[in-house]
Amino acid sequence: MTSTETPRSVAAFPFDEEFCAAKARKRVLFAAILASALGFIDGTIVAIAMPAIRDGLDATLTQAQWINNAYMLPLAALILAGGALGDRFGLARVFTFGIGLFIAASLISALAPTAEILIAARALKGMGAAMMVPGSLALIYRAYPTDQRGQAIGIWASASAMTTALGPVLGGIFITLAGPETWRWLFAINLPLGLLAIWALRGAVNEDRSDPDKGVDITGAVLATAGLGLAAWVLTGLTEADGGPDPVLFGGLAVVLIAAFLVWERVSAHPMMPLSLFADRSFSAANLATFCLYFALSAVLFFLPMTVISGWGVSEAEASAAFIPLTVAITLLSTLSGRWADRYGPGRLIGAGAAVVAVAYAGLALGAGLQDYWRVVIPLMCVMGLGMALVVAPLSAAVMGAVPDAQSGAASGINNAVSRIAGLVAVAVMGGVAVQAYAAAGGAGSFGALSDTPGHAAASNAAFARIAWITAAMSAISAVIAFLGIRRRTP
Repeated sequence: MTSTETPRSVAAFPFDEEFCAAKARKRVLFAAILASALGFIDGTIVAIAMPAIRDGLDATLTQAQWINNAYMLPLAALILAGGALGDRFGLARVFTFGIGLFIAASLISALAPTAEILIAARALKGMGAAMMVPGSLALIYRAYPTDQRGQAIGIWASASAMTTALGPVLGGIFITLAGPETWRWLFAINLPLGLLAIWALRGAVNEDRSDPDKGVDITGAVLATAGLGLAAWVLTGLTEADGGPDPVLFGGLAVVLIAAFLVWERVSAHPMMPLSLFADRSFSAANLATFCLYFALSAVLFFLPMTVISGWGVSEAEASAAFIPLTVAITLLSTLSGRWADRYGPGRLIGAGAAVVAVAYAGLALGAGLQDYWRVVIPLMCVMGLGMALVVAPLSAAVMGAVPDAQSGAASGINNAVSRIAGLVAVAVMGGVAVQAYAAAGGAGSFGALSDTPGHAAASNAAFARIAWITAAMSAISAVIAFLGIRRRTP
């Protein structure tokens, strides 16, 4: 989801005048912006750097998928628990610990001699991000009184959106100018930025209240991580020539663990995902539409840079431009689309936006063989950005409007987690699709790897076209779900 969404923990953190002095609030805001930007950039910049990373570490496509998903897995599975940890042990303490874990893992990432070590480091970064991301906006809620909170959140949202958009662009420019072997610096830059965030926060907080009676759903977190991890391992195994892990054995175990998680959430005294919320049809439909749409978005944003960099010879700096329309459109149009959602109902806006996204992805599928980045890909990414701008605010409105106000934080957190799970599954599944399509088209190299092998570009185009058609279908399904399943909120 976008960096402007409300994490689960926000509802638990009203303004606390003893948390920090009025003159120190800007330091809290600065720390929140820096940390949230680090968390969101790390999920996008890897896509731009992936061909260079694969070349530098001699990584396979399966390993490339895990370099991405090792970060997404703990973030998706633990982000709800991360908010509860802030309740239990103190918001600033958990937030600071998350940043510390994130920057330590960034150092290991920068020095990683093998793909396996980089994957392990990325998993640690995901754990750190699961504590940072829920805490960033919650810090603002605790530090700022109600009459000043709106302006502070606006600054946070704008700065986070700008840094999230500029991150891949600056990273792409850096790799293009300094050479592909400099991808390690994209991880190393997190160290000074993270330390700066810790310094700003520690110098601002006076009293960091904790709630010893607050429960943390550790069992749910373990079951969710294990179940999603096994599922991703099985799905990613489709990329491997030998078939990977036994899909029946390990796939069945993943289903059992996920089922156990759902059962546990029903009986847990402190569930990180209250299943009762899904009894509302609009809430369930909004989350199903979220899964389909963000499955499609994540697949395109991960595999498109691979295709154009490794197959077409587009530079990393140019490839990063594909990320700009999405953030710019959401930043400029979300307020307007939110008003339209109030007037016409969120389901119509989400359905219309998802349909526009489906058209854009179908265009990418049809135009892949043209290999015209600036006249085909970029205009279609602008169309996609327009469609997503119609979706984001109405989707938040649909989710929040489907539940009582007291459960709005939990509802938003669940929707945030669903979007990340969708990205995790998309990258795991679409790798196998790409490998099969690449081989069927006569590719002699490896999809997404830098190569001058004859036929590599054409086979890469065929593989990406297959992915784009699937993402167009998923977006169209999201549109149908939104039109039919999301009801207009009644006053």
